[in-house]
Amino acid sequence: MSRKRLSQGMIQVYTGNGKGKTTAALGLACRAVGHGYKVFVIQFMKGDIEYGELETAKRLAPYLTIRQMGRKYFVSRENPDPEDVKLAQEALALATEVIMGGEYDIVILDEVNVALDFGLIKKEEVLKLMDERPSNVELILTGRYAAEEIIGKADLVTEMREVKHYYQKGIQSREGIEK
Repeated sequence: MSRKRLSQGMIQVYTGNGKGKTTAALGLACRAVGHGYKVFVIQFMKGDIEYGELETAKRLAPYLTIRQMGRKYFVSRENPDPEDVKLAQEALALATEVIMGGEYDIVILDEVNVALDFGLIKKEEVLKLMDERPSNVELILTGRYAAEEIIGKADLVTEMREVKHYYQKGIQSREGIEK
């Protein structure tokens, strides 16, 4: 049985210091699944945390797949653990395989900009992947600190800017809202 495919994929970047980058990408994923497109999400630097989107993906399979490629611990920007570097590089290798494999219409590289900024993966490899992706694959890169070269190659860039946040009042991540 054939399914609908994108005729033209774009490259989108969601960056900035405000809340909502991953949420925006996941909202797009849900919208796309509703139209019969297949979405693969690779979460860089996230692992062993029960985010609500993991349960959603189970319910929307095989149209939505999410793979966490990190540990539950925060990554040190100044001195990343070799395991964090290894997992980020494996995530990029998986991204290449999924993007070039032809099965998925939309590929979301969640927090890839942070992985780049922390030096876990090489910018040149991400830029090459952006250049070589099939034209019918929509590619979405999320995370703070998007590099100028990444922004330059994108077709759409949205910067989330924090104006006010309840974290400043000591309110932690809430189930169903931030995780």
